[in-house]
Amino acid sequence: MLSHDLYFGQWTKVFLIVMPVIAISFDMFWLVHRFDRRRRLAFRRIFSAKRMAGLISGVLLLGGLMFFQGSFTSIKNMLPALRGGFIDDRAQADIDAWLHFGVDPWILLHSVLGQDWVRSVIEFNYNVLWFILCFGALFFVATSPSADGIRKRYLLLFAFVWIGCGNILAGLFLSAGPAFYGAVVGDQARFAGLIAFLSRGDGVSSAAEYQTYLWALHESGSAGFGSGISAFPSIHVGLITLNALFLNGYSRRLGVVAFAYVAFIQISSVYLGWHYAIDGYVSMTLVVAAYYALTAVLKRRWERTHPTVTVPSLPVAS
Repeated sequence: MLSHDLYFGQWTKVFLIVMPVIAISFDMFWLVHRFDRRRRLAFRRIFSAKRMAGLISGVLLLGGLMFFQGSFTSIKNMLPALRGGFIDDRAQADIDAWLHFGVDPWILLHSVLGQDWVRSVIEFNYNVLWFILCFGALFFVATSPSADGIRKRYLLLFAFVWIGCGNILAGLFLSAGPAFYGAVVGDQARFAGLIAFLSRGDGVSSAAEYQTYLWALHESGSAGFGSGISAFPSIHVGLITLNALFLNGYSRRLGVVAFAYVAFIQISSVYLGWHYAIDGYVSMTLVVAAYYALTAVLKRRWERTHPTVTVPSLPVAS
């Protein structure tokens, strides 16, 4: 079953109503706070034809992306049926343990951070703040004239993360992740401690509740908002790495903060049982490689279409 209709309501509210209102409200707040005598000039610039055209065209682009997200979800829902189930969890979990000195990495994390309040903070960040940052960045790039220079690269790489990592590689190396390991492999003991710890959480950002929701949809063969299970590679880590790369290109200081946040998301994905550590490692590697490869390709294309013009030297008297 196709899943496009699942996104019409939520996507329309968020990207076609809420975020445009936030963007215009922020511009108005900045105008009132920052400018005094030149407020009228600033107002005309903020609400110029170029700014409004960028906002409207960007919102239309984001409206089209709801079909993109619906297609992604449809394919992700089909992957277990196409591959005959989640066939790579045991191998990926074993590789994970081998890379971390024979210990599943969630054990190392929980031995240091195994407190309920830490879990609550990590759950809120992973399920709520990550969404605001990643899709807020998408909205900014799609609608702001300030992002004209990076829009093409950003959107191509955004699509690469979802399609290349989230559909193609996920289908080739299909795994469900530690939270579902017992259900797909039959070994309930390996991640029992992790599941027991997560089950103590509650609230809208609870990882355990969302994992229960996803598995119920999977077992019933139904589609839902954000449905579909696949762990390898990590979309969470891939998208936040993409944003960190662009922030680093804008400011090295912001880049340091952004990459520290990438590390936090990577740790969180393992801590909450969504991913094996290798899921994030592979995502980071692929996104960094794709970023520099695409940048090089576009740079060469620009140099071919805009060759350097040599200006002849003029006489000194002139």
